[in-house]
Formats: sequence, structure tokens, C-alpha cells
Amino acid sequence: QVHLVESGGGLVQAGGSLRLSCAASGRAFSSYAMGWFRQAPGKEREFVAAISWTGGSRFYTDSVKGRFTISRDNAKSTVQLQMNSLKPEDTAVYYCAADRQKTTGQAMGVMNNYDYWGQGTQVTVSS
Repeated sequence: QVHLVESGGGLVQAGGSLRLSCAASGRAFSSYAMGWFRQAPGKEREFVAAISWTGGSRFYTDSVKGRFTISRDNAKSTVQLQMNSLKPEDTAVYYCAADRQKTTGQAMGVMNNYDYWGQGTQVTVSS
């Protein structure tokens, strides 16, 4: 079992930055692919970014490419999402998720591949 706790959300003006962090319990963190998803009010949850268990493969949804960066620290069992040039349409609850399989590439963007989820952290971008 893996317990995920997100932090770092908040209110920011358009063009600003936020850094989300996800802390994971459990010894197997270094073997999990990790992803970030988001859900805006009235919309379905969508993929944002993912990183492979080695950190060597990263995958982003098109709308955040060049603005968001995902990284991980296996020694600390954490994964981060650096969000720059934020836009009002980035407003959502952001969720951290863990995939027990050593998934890589575009398959990391498939929500059903993820086994564990955090409770989410709210990100609000004002115009």
C-alpha cells in the first residue's frame, strides 16, 4: 500500500509559478512511475505529467509542455511538479498518482494504469 500526500497548491496570478510536491510512503516508491493529474470544476480528471521509475522518461500533456516540469527524488520518496507561466485554465485540483508497474512513455498518461492516488491540492490561477 502507498499513501500519497500532495502539497504546494494555492492562489496565484496568471503568469506566476507554483511548485507542487507529493510525498509517498512505502519502500517501493523508486520502482513506481509517478503522475500528476488535474480536475477542474465540472470537468473530467485529466492527465498532466508523468515520470518513469528511473526518472529517465517524462511525458506531458500538450497544454503544459514548456511550462511544467516533473521531477522526482527517489531518496526522499517525493515527486514534484514545477508550474510556470500559469494560466487561468490551469485552475484545478491536482492529484498525485503512483503506478506499480514500470510503465514508460505515453502509457504513463493512461489514468487507469495508476493504482494509488492522493487527496489532491487546489491550484487557483486568477486572471
